[in-house]
Amino acid sequence: MITTFSVKTDHHDQMIDITQDIADWIKQEGVEDGAVIVSSMHTTAGITINENADPDVKTDMLRRWSEIFPWEHPEDKHMEGNTAAHMKTSFVGHAQTIIIEKGELVLGTWQGIYFCEFDGPRQRTVSAKLLR
Repeated sequence: MITTFSVKTDHHDQMIDITQDIADWIKQEGVEDGAVIVSSMHTTAGITINENADPDVKTDMLRRWSEIFPWEHPEDKHMEGNTAAHMKTSFVGHAQTIIIEKGELVLGTWQGIYFCEFDGPRQRTVSAKLLR
């Protein structure tokens, strides 16, 4: 069964830590061992795993992605004008798979699961599926 989570973003580019939401759901479902697939349902927002201790990491990552994929490019043809958001999502990826062991997400000490907004602010949907 697929479960959905709603994520409200407040900025054009933003990384939101959704680790606790996923961990709480896993506990609620009583899963001890398996995996969870976490997926963004959008072409302009992705899912990544990265450091969740130092907030400057998020700031730096968003800045660097914007340097690589600038919002305005003279040769972009996409009518909506958000080619950079599509590029960032393809670069980051739309989903991550995380192992579950003894009822806990198997993540490193400093790792968290992030919803990455690249065309906000918006109301977004994250889907998750447990593999038991």
